[in-house]
Amino acid sequence: MDNTKTSQKYYIVAEDILPSAILKTAEAKEMLARGEVETVHEAVEKVGLSRSAFYKYKDGVFPFFRAVRDKIITIALLLEHRKGVLSTVLNTIAAEQGSILTIHQGIPLQGVANVTLSIETAGMVVSVDTLLQSLGLIKGVKKVELIGQE
Repeated sequence: MDNTKTSQKYYIVAEDILPSAILKTAEAKEMLARGEVETVHEAVEKVGLSRSAFYKYKDGVFPFFRAVRDKIITIALLLEHRKGVLSTVLNTIAAEQGSILTIHQGIPLQGVANVTLSIETAGMVVSVDTLLQSLGLIKGVKKVELIGQE
């Protein structure tokens, strides 16, 4: 079998049918990228994977968002009208290496404001789903929704 870059084929496969070694490899790689661990040894120990399995799969396993580089997403948020909520949202995106392209904030009505953000995901160290989950956990964020993706 020819393993040159030009002959590589890629497949989109549902997570629930992948072997655990592949899932754990992806998890270990994400931990390393986020800086949660400093070494491969630490990462594989935390996810319960052998180093040999990690090295076997590491170059062929990556989240789907990594395969589609230079993508732009648009998200809509409903934020409480309190100091620091939008700042925390922006800092969270920056911490994950997302590049904010546009911000549109409506005037707060009845204690909440609508915010729409366009984010370039090419440099992000986490998946879009993980980012959305993180944003949803911020105190003062009432709703997070992915409304567009290029």
